[in-house]
Amino acid sequence: MWAEQPAGKIRCDGTIEREVRARGFRSVAGVDEVGRGALFGPVFAAAVILSQDRPIRGLNDSKQLDADRREVLAERIRERAVAWAVAAVDAATIDRVNIYQASRLAMKLAVEKLRPVADFLLIDALYLDVPIAQRALIHGDARCQAIAAASIVAKVARDACMCEWDAVFPHYGLARHKGYSTPEHSDALASHGPSPLHRLSFEPVRSRSLFPVDSPVNSMDQMDLFDEMAIQECL
Repeated sequence: MWAEQPAGKIRCDGTIEREVRARGFRSVAGVDEVGRGALFGPVFAAAVILSQDRPIRGLNDSKQLDADRREVLAERIRERAVAWAVAAVDAATIDRVNIYQASRLAMKLAVEKLRPVADFLLIDALYLDVPIAQRALIHGDARCQAIAAASIVAKVARDACMCEWDAVFPHYGLARHKGYSTPEHSDALASHGPSPLHRLSFEPVRSRSLFPVDSPVNSMDQMDLFDEMAIQECL
């Protein structure tokens, strides 16, 4: 396993995948996450094994593509890939283990859902605790088609999820900003406070919460609260 810095102009092509396959690996998966910096909801991840026989033109970092183009490419990826999978880790887990570990967990879950299984992983900037050969690439979603495909699939899945939650929590504008920190989102938090699916460990959510994630109420095990109440009733 090794990480490397990009050299020169960054291009998103299949060079890295071809290099890995030349070493004897056959099921090379790209892995990426989205929603790491959002204030609301899960962090999503995807893993994609692209087909050598059914190439997809225009793959690039999902952040560099407009929404319509992402939708078109996501559909092509799902149709043509050898395998793809999406996983998510919820806001409560993010608050408990931190966003970095939650992102790694989401990526691990996506990898474990792949069928056929991957024998090599190309991952954007980090490593996973899985018994599979892997390579971390700085700016991997802009350099590697398999990682770009994963970022697109994960982004489209998370955006769709945010639109669904927008109907449940209409005060926050989730369909527009997808849970990220925007003036609209900040104003909504100031007016309505956080929802049950906001990340309490993130600012400005933390400062708007009646019970911050590190408060005695939240840090105490719920069963301990029941035990304390039972003791008081017996006194």
